[in-house]
Amino acid sequence: MSDKEQSNPRRAFLKAVGLAGVGSLVAASGGLALAANEPPAPATGTMPQRTLGKTGAKVSMLSLGTMWDTPTNQIVLKQALKLGVTHWDTAESYEGGRSEEGIGQFFKKNPEARQQVFLVTKSYDNTRTAKVFDEHLNQSLKRMNTSYIDLWFVHSLTTLDEFNKPHIKAWAEKAKAEGKIKHFGFSTHKNMEDILRAAAKLNWVDVIMMTYNYRLMYNQKMKDAVQACFDAGIGLTAMKTMGGGPVKAGSDGDDTLAERFLAQGYSAEQAKLKAVWSDQRIANICSQMPNLAILSANTAAAMDKTQLAAEDLRWLGQYAEATRCDYCAGCSGICEEALGQAAPVGEILRAMMYYRSYGDLGRARELFAALPTEGLEGISTRDLARAERRCPQGLAIGRLLHEAQEALA
Repeated sequence: MSDKEQSNPRRAFLKAVGLAGVGSLVAASGGLALAANEPPAPATGTMPQRTLGKTGAKVSMLSLGTMWDTPTNQIVLKQALKLGVTHWDTAESYEGGRSEEGIGQFFKKNPEARQQVFLVTKSYDNTRTAKVFDEHLNQSLKRMNTSYIDLWFVHSLTTLDEFNKPHIKAWAEKAKAEGKIKHFGFSTHKNMEDILRAAAKLNWVDVIMMTYNYRLMYNQKMKDAVQACFDAGIGLTAMKTMGGGPVKAGSDGDDTLAERFLAQGYSAEQAKLKAVWSDQRIANICSQMPNLAILSANTAAAMDKTQLAAEDLRWLGQYAEATRCDYCAGCSGICEEALGQAAPVGEILRAMMYYRSYGDLGRARELFAALPTEGLEGISTRDLARAERRCPQGLAIGRLLHEAQEALA
């Protein structure tokens, strides 16, 4: 290996796989992915279902993420239902409530659809009081023209202490007894491994939604946490499954990766979904699907019966390791402690993900504006260097925080 390759593990890895190949990413249907200028291949077959932990509910392996303007895009809801994507995920805060309102419009026009849909919504509020939960739940029921929610989440935990409180457990029991919710749990984007491992010890968590992708699923701490929840009967929904966004062309040979996936019958995005589905402990994947093209591509991947081979999964793990410095793994308590809690690094980088990986500057700025970023200016170069040394991913935290300020403030 050359000195240049030693200093750039991504380049060395891509050179190796370019010679060795990626394994057996072959679609039984003759290929799911098409050229970039062609429409996605239509989904054929039946949408697979899996059991959502101890709830016993059978849910579609692909979940419709609706963090978009559903009132003006009802056709996506209609097509999702037609394709068997019957697990729908929203939140009271998505699009300022318009996501729930659009779902309510759909149910009002198609009342028979409500019985077909496993409906999930969430409440985000830092106080997490019973009063706020009641307000959010009643508001969600009204917006979505329904008398009950199949699964209700406390949204975006950063520690389990925020959730594991007697009044929250009592509220969930009351809401279930009243028939307003059937199942209860939480979502988390940050410190997932610690939160999952602690939650597995509780007997009143039905389902957890967490960041989980080909970059995280090989981490032993994450594997142990997922197993603990699975053993406890907790249903698991994966989100943020692209691992920071699509494989991009023109960056140290990443275009070669995309080309090789296509040559084998999948887009890179479809392969990443299949990697997560290969973990049978994961009930389903929640994917943002705001248009018919993404919906069609994702359902085609879900309905295709071909599974990734062990060699393929091993290869993805090696690629994740070689490109780890491009991805925040959500363990931001480590770097934030090094900075004296002066900046919510994990949430800032989450906002940057929407900007850099998904091209959604509006949402990125909205998320950034809601964060306490007053302490950014006072962070010393020494503290930033200490945070970067502690980061398991090797992120250039100082540069990324500067970019966030420049682009999102």
